[in-house]
Amino acid sequence: MRWRVKFARIILANLFRKKVRLLLTVGSFAVALFLFALLGVLRIAFHFGADAAVGHRLIVINRTSFLSTIPLSYRDKILRIPGVKYVTHMNWFGGVYQDEKFSFPQFAIDPEWQRQVFSEFIIPEDQWQAFLKDRQGAIAGAKTAERFHWKIGDRIPIRAAIYGSGYDSGAWEMNLVGIYHGRRPQDDETQFWFRWDYFDEKVPAYMKGQVGWYVVRVESAADSVRIARTIDDEFANSSSETRTATESAFAAEMIKAFANIQSLILLIGAVVFFTLLLVTGNTMAIAVRERTGELAVFKAIGFSDLTLLFFVIAESLIIALIGGTLGLILAAIAIPALANAMNGLLPGLVLSPQILLSGLMIALLVGVASGLIPGIIVMRMRVIRALRKV
Repeated sequence: MRWRVKFARIILANLFRKKVRLLLTVGSFAVALFLFALLGVLRIAFHFGADAAVGHRLIVINRTSFLSTIPLSYRDKILRIPGVKYVTHMNWFGGVYQDEKFSFPQFAIDPEWQRQVFSEFIIPEDQWQAFLKDRQGAIAGAKTAERFHWKIGDRIPIRAAIYGSGYDSGAWEMNLVGIYHGRRPQDDETQFWFRWDYFDEKVPAYMKGQVGWYVVRVESAADSVRIARTIDDEFANSSSETRTATESAFAAEMIKAFANIQSLILLIGAVVFFTLLLVTGNTMAIAVRERTGELAVFKAIGFSDLTLLFFVIAESLIIALIGGTLGLILAAIAIPALANAMNGLLPGLVLSPQILLSGLMIALLVGVASGLIPGIIVMRMRVIRALRKV
């Protein structure tokens, strides 16, 4: 026990010998681990849609553009296609609540088969029935309700901000009758739903009877490709041709659009840690060189080569652990604040325990690696030559 205390004192004494250098090195580790956590969270957020996608759902959009609409009359034709189980439709609203900065996803939905198509969202039966009975009823995701401190029974005014002339740009009054939760951690709980018939009633004439997109639930995921082709063939050469694909395929397209960003994230991460390794390794090399005489004396009085290697690596590890822990604590504080500032634009912006554990493991790895080479140099050091340099 005594020798452990003596070793600890020696290591701590060496650490605090150059306080400014210690603070700068710890700070480097803290910044690097903060960036690691942030980049890791961003990378996962870009895959959020693909992780949440369901294989037996198809998305049907206008072939021209996702922003173009599709006639409501397509619904019954899609339902008649063999293998189709349920069909629901949605419209993006894009309204403003209180202020432009308070944005969140808003959709006018068809209540008939919404729950059957999106079975991952949990809504209490009594709340759903209230939604069906109230033309101005609305349902909010748990995160959005928590963000604005909404509760059942609240009157929520949302001002329309799109679709141009003829559109009711005043406040659309909605009654919050329900709050939904996701079954899985990756399920989006930031959405806000209101009834499509209320939406269709208030839009200008050119928008009536038009939907943004269809979501199709098929009986078997194995038939998805066939059904998607059949849907598009059904409306080929029409005024509103369609493009149909699985939900996961659409999510993959979104990820592909961010491919350069993801590559940049990986490149930045690699550069950060390569630089960190060089900085820490250089710090330890300088520290060892400054203490050449002391280390030679330790060798002369009987300290083994492995003990001296332990001194150097332990010093490097302590710096890595302190700096890494500070960086991860900073990330744990900053990332939730960033998620709130993003207003739900990246629902998957969450610092997971896996990222924290990976960060600590990388800090330990860099700590060992940066102390290993200086430590080996100490092990191979000859006492007589070292003392001559003093």
